[in-house]
Amino acid sequence: MKDEYDFSKGVRGKFYHSDTRLNLSVYLDDDVVEFVQKYARRKKVDMQTVVNEMLRSNKEMILALR
Repeated sequence: MKDEYDFSKGVRGKFYHSDTRLNLSVYLDDDVVEFVQKYARRKKVDMQTVVNEMLRSNKEMILALR
């Protein structure tokens, strides 16, 4: 690496977009992955759908307990 870099011609925020949404990776434990895979195969849906359904139902349960 250089000791110094010249950013005098740089434009602040050139690539920033406030409406950009990031899809974050979530790493599941092996036993959870196995369970979700089996359940998804039985339901004939993808794993993402199963995980979203599980999280939504859990979210609703938690909100109902408030």
